[in-house]
Amino acid sequence: MSNQSVQTVSTSNDKIKVALAIVVAIAGVIGFYYLSDKPALVRAGALVAGLAFAVLILWTSSTGREFLNFAKEAVRETKKVVWPTRREATQITGIVFAFVLVMAVFLWGTDKTLEFLLYDVILGIRK
Repeated sequence: MSNQSVQTVSTSNDKIKVALAIVVAIAGVIGFYYLSDKPALVRAGALVAGLAFAVLILWTSSTGREFLNFAKEAVRETKKVVWPTRREATQITGIVFAFVLVMAVFLWGTDKTLEFLLYDVILGIRK
């Protein structure tokens, strides 16, 4: 028995459906901007309708179905993330700022030392 995974090749119909879904999504975005003189609800409706129709077209293709399942899994994994508390985030931000400050002073000092050595000591050029 073989444990090799089999990868299916998408048909030309699937490729056409994916291309059509992309065109429909772009049409929704263009419609949103094209209807700039209309109320915001109409503009948002055009955008949502275009994106929803694109998702429906994608759902009918195997490639699109795989992508949408991947997106669902990504959202599910994101919900598993343990976010830091406000205190932890503040402490980490403070540490990052302190490190940046120390590195800035170090690089400034290194630059000035090399400038002194190169221009004043080695080349003898005074500013």
